[in-house]
Amino acid sequence: MAKRPQFLETHRRESFKTWRFRTIMNWYPMYFGTGGKILFWSGDWREVHLRLRRNVWTYNFVGTIFGGSMFAASDPFYMLMILQVLGSRFVVWDKAASIRFRKPGRTTLYMRYELTDDVLARIREEVAQKGQTEYPFTLQWVDSAGVVHAEIERICYIADKAHYEQRKGDRQSSRFQNH
Repeated sequence: MAKRPQFLETHRRESFKTWRFRTIMNWYPMYFGTGGKILFWSGDWREVHLRLRRNVWTYNFVGTIFGGSMFAASDPFYMLMILQVLGSRFVVWDKAASIRFRKPGRTTLYMRYELTDDVLARIREEVAQKGQTEYPFTLQWVDSAGVVHAEIERICYIADKAHYEQRKGDRQSSRFQNH
């Protein structure tokens, strides 16, 4: 087995709970079908490492990693991480995503997710002030030398559950009043 790239080294450790969750996710048909593999999920839910190999499931007509595999294998990690870290008082959805291809993927690619204290503080502050926020995250698929092959922007919607339920009720009432 190939050694993991240095940029995936971390001081964090997996817990039994996150190891089990990672293992189940790797076999979940919708994720398994992307060709991606979750290599690591920290016990505090703040860091995730992915791998995407070029193989029979992931290569395209010209022999490089299919862009759809790059896009799909990067979903839905920030949403799951934020849900676990912030807790049940919050609603979290993937709101939007886009991908920009930089270089064809001919070798194994890696991705690292990390929720820092600063990011979590900004999210909590915006939600406390407005009841909700849309937070953008930029991710990169890189090879073992650190060369970027694709950049993905994912936007997560995060709301206080009470605020979200109020807005949901308002939307439903206005829909019925318009008919």
